[in-house]
Formats: sequence, structure tokens, C-alpha cells
Amino acid sequence: MNRIVEQTLLYDFYGELLTEHQRQIYEAVVLNDYSLSEVAQDLGISRQGVHDMIKRCGRILADYEEKLHLVHKFVSIREKVNQIHSLTRNSGQESKESLMRQIEEISNGILEEL
Repeated sequence: MNRIVEQTLLYDFYGELLTEHQRQIYEAVVLNDYSLSEVAQDLGISRQGVHDMIKRCGRILADYEEKLHLVHKFVSIREKVNQIHSLTRNSGQESKESLMRQIEEISNGILEEL
């Protein structure tokens, strides 16, 4: 997965678990693409302090994912839903019974993940 997409998903799922200060810095640098220097100047802290906070937040978010696996489950379910969409769009190429069996297998996989 693209690093930026991964960071965004981690933040979407676990960002509310960060402190307000951590969220402010993480959003500015990672999501809004401000430089470390710009954020440091705006907040009156050192550039190194901003860098350290970004690294710490990244570790915190990754730790939550390691324990809860919400992003992994989300991505997996999204892929399976896309498979179902693909099967239904191409349904003229296969028998209805075969199509229904494939959709049932995919949907059972989704239900197991939930």
C-alpha cells in the first residue's frame, strides 16, 4: 500500500486517539503537507520537536493497527466488495449458478472478517 494512503487510513481510524496537540502537528505535516519548519514556526517549537512528534504519532498509530487490525480488515473487505462488483458487471460471461456461488464465497469471507 502506498505510504501516504497508509498514513491517511491509520489516521482516519485511530487519529481521535491522539492528543489534540499530536493531531494538530500530524495533520499539518502528513495530511496538509506543511513543512516541519512551517509547523515549528506556527506552534513556537523546534523543527526537531515537530519531527519527533510525527515519528511518535506514526508509531502510536501503527501500534493501534498492530493490536486492532481495523485498517487491514477495511482494505480486505473493500477488495472483496470490488470483486463482487466485478462479478456482477461481467455476469453475462458465466452461468447464474456459478456467479451466485462465487458471490456467496466472497460474502462469507466478508462475514468471517467481521
